[in-house]
Amino acid sequence: MNLSAPFIKRPVGTSLLAGALFLLGAVAYYFLPVASLPAIDFPIISISAMRPGADPETMAASVAAPLERRLAGIAGLNELTSTNSLGSSQIIAQFDISRNLDSAARDVQAAINAAIPDLPTDLPMAPTLKKASQSGMPVLVLALTSDTLPTSAIFDATDTVIAQRIAQVPGVAEARVTGAEQPAIRIQVDSARLVAMGLSVDAVANALMTANAHSATGVLSGETQEITLSTTDQLTTPEDYRNIVIATHGGAVVKLGDVAKVARGVRNRMSAGWFNGKPAVLIIVTKQPNANVIETVDHIKSMLPMMQQWIPAGIKINILSDRTQTIRASIHDIQSTLLISVLLVMMVVFAFLRRETPVIAAGITVPLSLVGTCAAMWAAGFSIDNLSLMALTISVGFVVDDAIVMIENIESCREQGMSRMNAALVGAKQIAFTVFSISLSLVAVFIPLLFMEGVMGKLLREFSLTLTFAIVISMIV
Repeated sequence: MNLSAPFIKRPVGTSLLAGALFLLGAVAYYFLPVASLPAIDFPIISISAMRPGADPETMAASVAAPLERRLAGIAGLNELTSTNSLGSSQIIAQFDISRNLDSAARDVQAAINAAIPDLPTDLPMAPTLKKASQSGMPVLVLALTSDTLPTSAIFDATDTVIAQRIAQVPGVAEARVTGAEQPAIRIQVDSARLVAMGLSVDAVANALMTANAHSATGVLSGETQEITLSTTDQLTTPEDYRNIVIATHGGAVVKLGDVAKVARGVRNRMSAGWFNGKPAVLIIVTKQPNANVIETVDHIKSMLPMMQQWIPAGIKINILSDRTQTIRASIHDIQSTLLISVLLVMMVVFAFLRRETPVIAAGITVPLSLVGTCAAMWAAGFSIDNLSLMALTISVGFVVDDAIVMIENIESCREQGMSRMNAALVGAKQIAFTVFSISLSLVAVFIPLLFMEGVMGKLLREFSLTLTFAIVISMIV
C-alpha cells in the first residue's frame, strides 16, 4: 500500500493542504505566548503574617510556631522554612514537585484557619498565603520620581491613576505599587511625659480609637418625615489629633499634643524606593500565565507618554527594569541560529548533490515542517521560549533527512528510465517504510524525557514534545 500515491496523483489538492498547514502554523505562531522558559507551576507557597512592634523572637514563638505545627501535617510537604523579622513572619512551604499547586494551597489555607485560635488576638489581619509562580516574576518595573513633590504625593497619584490603568492592559496580572506608603498621621509618644502624668500608652491608644471611631449617628424621626443624621468626625490634620483629650491630671486636661509629637507622614517609613539616587515610588508589573510578555510590555510602554499627562507635572515616569530585554535578546539569538541552520542545510545539500531539486525540496520541507510544528505547539499549550526554539533548531537536521532520502530514491528511479509520475510513485512506495522507521526511532529516543521527574523533567517535557511534533510533521510532509 502506497500512502503517498493519493497526494502524488493530486498535486493541486496536495498544494492546498500544504498551504493550509502553513497558514495554520503562521496563525498559531502569532498567538503563541513568548517567555524565557516553559510555564511551570512550582509547588511553593509563601505564608505571611504581621504583628507590628513584635521583635523577631516574639514573632517566632507566638506566630510562626503555631502556624508551623499546623502546616507540618500537610501531605506532600518536603520543606518548611520560616523567617522572622521585626513585626513580620514569612513561612515558605515547599511541596513535592508532583503535588498540585491549587490543591496544596487549599490545604495550606485550611491549616491557617485551624491555627487562628492559637495566634495572638492583636494581629491586624489573618495570615495570608501566596502561590509561587513563574508568571509572578516582575516583567517590568517603573520608577516615578519628582524633584518637587514628596513620595507620599507620588504614591497617591501612582496608586490611583497609573497602577489602575496598567492593571487594565491585556496580559497584566498585577500592577503593585511599592517604595512608599499612603499618607498618614504619625504620632511619637514621649514616654517621660506619660510617666510624669501617670498615663500609659494604652490610654493614648484608647483615646485615639474613641475620637476617631466610625459609627452610625442615628435617625431623626418626625410626624411627616424621617431624616438620617450623619457627621463628619474623621480626623484629618495633625492639629485635630493634637487636640484629642486623653485624660485629666491634677484638674487639668491632658491633650495628645501635651505628651506626643504629631506630624504628617506615611504608614510605613521602612518602605522606600530609589532611582538614580532619588526617592521613588515603584510599580511592579507581573503578567498573566499565558500572556505574551513582549506584547504586554510593549503595550505598557506605548501608554507611558499618555499616562505622563494624567499625573502632576512634577512627576516623571522612568523604566527601572525591563525583563523582556534579556528575553528578546535570547529569542533573537536562537531565531537567528534557526535561520542560519536552515540556510546551511540547503547549502550542504546543494554542495553534495549538485542539483536544484533537492535544494528546493529542502527549502520547502523545512519551513513547512517548522511552521506546522508551531500549530502543534499552540494546540499543546506551549510557548515560544529558549527550549522550544532550541528544539526547533535541532529538528532542522531531522526534518531535512526525510526529504533527502525521499528525493534521492525518486531520482534513482528516474535514472532507471521511469517517467516523473512513475518514479515518484515507485520511489515513495519503496522508501515509505524506511522513512517511517527512521522517524519512529527518533521519536523513541525522546520518549524517556517525558517520564523524567522534578523541575528538569517538566522543563524538558516541552523540549522533547516539540522535537517529536517536528519529526512527525516532517514524516507526513
